[in-house]
Amino acid sequence: MFERLKDFDPLLYKYLTQEYERQVSGIELIASENYVSERVLEALGSILTNKYSEGYPKARYYGGNQFIDRIEKLAIKRAKRLFNVKYVNVQPYSGSPANHAVYLALLNPGDTVMGMSLSSGGHLTHGYKVSFSGIYYRSVSYSVNDQGYIDYNQVAKLAKKYKPRLIWAGASAYPRVIDYKRFREIADSVGAYLAIDIAHIAGLIIAGLHPSPVDYADVVTTTTHKTLRGPRGAMIMTNNREIIKKINKAVFPGLQGGPHNHVTAAIAVALKEASLKGFKRYARQVVVNAQALAEHLKNEGLTLITDGTDNHLMLVDLTPLGISGKQAEELLEKVDISVNKNAIPNDARPPWDPSGIRIGTPAITTRGFKEAEVEKVANLIVRTLTSEGNSQALAQIKKEVNNLASKFPLFSEEWLE
Repeated sequence: MFERLKDFDPLLYKYLTQEYERQVSGIELIASENYVSERVLEALGSILTNKYSEGYPKARYYGGNQFIDRIEKLAIKRAKRLFNVKYVNVQPYSGSPANHAVYLALLNPGDTVMGMSLSSGGHLTHGYKVSFSGIYYRSVSYSVNDQGYIDYNQVAKLAKKYKPRLIWAGASAYPRVIDYKRFREIADSVGAYLAIDIAHIAGLIIAGLHPSPVDYADVVTTTTHKTLRGPRGAMIMTNNREIIKKINKAVFPGLQGGPHNHVTAAIAVALKEASLKGFKRYARQVVVNAQALAEHLKNEGLTLITDGTDNHLMLVDLTPLGISGKQAEELLEKVDISVNKNAIPNDARPPWDPSGIRIGTPAITTRGFKEAEVEKVANLIVRTLTSEGNSQALAQIKKEVNNLASKFPLFSEEWLE
């Protein structure tokens, strides 16, 4: 790999090969990360990166876009079919800009927005104080109850009290199914727009493993990686013709210039892969693996928020072990297991050193891990977290991690059948 760089830029070549080896030899459990196919990589590294295409199909500001128009329209067509939605914008550079476009399209600065609190599993762009969404808009946060589930009665009360112009449903660290119908009822009761962020569960929705929000939301946003297993990009979807007009203007020229055409093509490839029968099997295995991993971790003595999961991720409360999320992340990194520190509901610790870790199964499932491997992963995690940093124990665990990972490619072709 990277042979053209080997002699020309040996230092960069070194870093690239080191990262490749890290991915191949380690176990990736960060819930927002995944591996793309070589088909996606081929489109992503194509000559399409050479072309500027400000505007939209048949309405570009530069010439020479006749083939770019076809590629973008192909990606839109595939997204519309998979998500059963009327209108799609595939140009946002990533999830946060996509959500920013929703604000720009539907709100005025100073309007009230409501979203899940960061400590309950929400996303920065749903109104967190240090994000643009909490700086330029009045933010109200709802939370989860003592069991870790969304408190819909609290959501309704807060909506009635603060009359938000926009309500967000969706999360980045919530392990349970979200009741979109209930959110729609709450939004309607106060005349609010309902935006639903499905960045984490888009692939599960396509596979029928999580309810679709399309019939309930005014607008839906998603990234195109995570469980959708595509490149780093985003989409905005709606069934409302007037809203898509506002969204399109918000994306361009409101927030960004020309789309990244190579990413658009890679999104089109990923969406075609998601239409295959193998993708449904993949998504099903993601959930099976997550639930199996959750059970094994509980059996090994760990504490899980909501006591399990309905989707691809779980939150582990490390308080009983007497270590922080940051310490756990660093310990696991020493044995080539990647997770991320994460706040838990009502976390008494600061966001940069919270009480929990988030664990997800999309990436290991892409490699071909199934229940037998997941049981081994659970054992490796618990042994690491209870090692008290013993270097000899960690060295042995790392050896076992590398041995397990070496048996699987980064992308199992079985999911493309």
